[in-house]
Amino acid sequence: MSDGRDKFGSRVDFYFAAVGSAVGFGNVWRFPSLAYKYGGGAFFIPYVMALFLIGIPMLFLEIVLGQFYQTGDIGVFTSFHKRLSGVGVSSIVCGYILITYYSVLIVWCINAFFDSGNSKAPWNSSFDETHWNSLDTNNATSVATDYFFNSVIGMESLDGSTTPTRLVGANVGYSFLVWVIVWACTAFGLKLTGRITYFTMGFPILLLFIFLFQGISLEGSADGIVEYIGRWDLGILSEQPACWSEAVSQIFFSLSVTFGVMTAYASHLPRNEPAFFNSCVVAVSNCMFSFIAGFAVYAAVGHLAHLTGLPVQDVNASGFGLVFGLWPLVFSTFDGGAHWVRLLFLNLILLGIDSAFSLLEGVVTCLMDTTMFKDTPKWLVSGIICVMGFLISFIYCTDAGLSFLDVIDFYLNFMLLIVGFLESFGVGWIYGIEAQIEKFGSGAVFSHMVANFGAIIFGCVIWYAVEGNVGWGFLAFGATWIVGMLVTNFVFLKNGSYYELAFGNMLEFKKKLEPVVGTVPILWCFLIKQIVPHVLLILFVNLAVTTTPTTGKSTFGHYGDYAHTPYQVLGILTFSFMVFLLLLGLVFPSAYDILQPHKGIHEDEKKADQIKKVDEFTGDA
Repeated sequence: MSDGRDKFGSRVDFYFAAVGSAVGFGNVWRFPSLAYKYGGGAFFIPYVMALFLIGIPMLFLEIVLGQFYQTGDIGVFTSFHKRLSGVGVSSIVCGYILITYYSVLIVWCINAFFDSGNSKAPWNSSFDETHWNSLDTNNATSVATDYFFNSVIGMESLDGSTTPTRLVGANVGYSFLVWVIVWACTAFGLKLTGRITYFTMGFPILLLFIFLFQGISLEGSADGIVEYIGRWDLGILSEQPACWSEAVSQIFFSLSVTFGVMTAYASHLPRNEPAFFNSCVVAVSNCMFSFIAGFAVYAAVGHLAHLTGLPVQDVNASGFGLVFGLWPLVFSTFDGGAHWVRLLFLNLILLGIDSAFSLLEGVVTCLMDTTMFKDTPKWLVSGIICVMGFLISFIYCTDAGLSFLDVIDFYLNFMLLIVGFLESFGVGWIYGIEAQIEKFGSGAVFSHMVANFGAIIFGCVIWYAVEGNVGWGFLAFGATWIVGMLVTNFVFLKNGSYYELAFGNMLEFKKKLEPVVGTVPILWCFLIKQIVPHVLLILFVNLAVTTTPTTGKSTFGHYGDYAHTPYQVLGILTFSFMVFLLLLGLVFPSAYDILQPHKGIHEDEKKADQIKKVDEFTGDA
């Protein structure tokens, strides 16, 4: 049955689009940096656990909901409860805020691409053996990174100040170019978008393997690879517990969940696609790209250490210095070095572009599903959103753009954890809650809820209130949970069993989904109900109580020691605005009626279910 909804040309188109959205800048520089920081190969233990316990369940949640309900985040979460409409609104606003500064990362890569022919660029200089012997690795990397900050971003005009002084003209122009490209990739339908991703995702994969094979052929590359995957410092896992949070964070954000992207993309698939299989393909492809990129990066790290005669452990291989300092420097040593550097920046540009237009698609899909915009051409809706985004991005095109980007990105992380928590909470705890209350009574339902999340909150209070009381925190959580379960079972639960109370709604949801979307693993039901929301709540508390190393104050309001005005104020206002959107839907759900999907979407869903029932009846007959 064709419902007139824009669809991907094929499942392969969806794979390229979804993987292209997931794979971005973080796969190339953040993942290898975390492995280097947290014990080399040992980091893969929390990383793989995060993938299977958090990443794939959250990704499957968004894909299966978008595919089943055939609409974006706003319509999906309103389907569970009208008061959750703010969750959908917050998710697409998060995605839109992200694209306004993510686009400027692409801008800086484009600027560096064209600047790679500049004779003053460090990666365009002639680095002979004598030159390398006069520099250590970190000084060489610092020179290249400083050049990127000062000449490409334009920070040289700050002269030690923290207040923006000017718009960087070149970056404004390149920003216009980026937004035109992003608009063109989304404005003319999913079939064209899917075809575009064959290049924007396919070519970076080809380049990655070229960089990998070129890298491993270099002298000293083996030393870098050993540092990446051959060193298994398992003590890090207990000595630096932050590695567990970092692993979850990397998986969580790398897969593009909580931005409305995967829900939007999946809503443009046929309803009977194998959602779980598709989710696994996207998640594993994303992680494999990160894993292979690590080999390419650390082959370069090993070679640079070899050139300067320093141990690999002494190389600064993190953050901006890795991609915009160290890697271009190594490429500059090849024959035709400037061309290799251009290929590197082209690779980053393409990785950024398909992530950017997927974020735009999450917003546009929700708007196109509404009654207000359902008959408006997609190119016009996309164009309006892009013009607004281009104007907002001016703040990041100033000479202090990197500071604004860093601060907004930090405060956005708080909201993403809240949205992720509420998405999993909405599916695991709110879906079917009316039927549960009718069967078990409101006392049992809410006592069970308080026992779970009250235990988490109390455990975190003990854990974080007194330094060094992690063990007591777990003990407090366990004791509170047990007491809560006893109260639920023996005081409030009058009808049915605890198992029915705990998992009955998820089993009903599984029963509803499987005839349409295929397999829904029982393990997924357990993880979404009992693991994912709990972990995300802990991560939110962990982020909120983290202190700055220099002042010992909470990072919330003091992040990065940036000035209170304008940086902290803008970050806090951004976070507060998104919390307001969330609470508005909770308190006044009718405020978002204008953003609800038009009736035709739900009628198409009902027709599809009716046709399926007729087919099943005919088949049985």
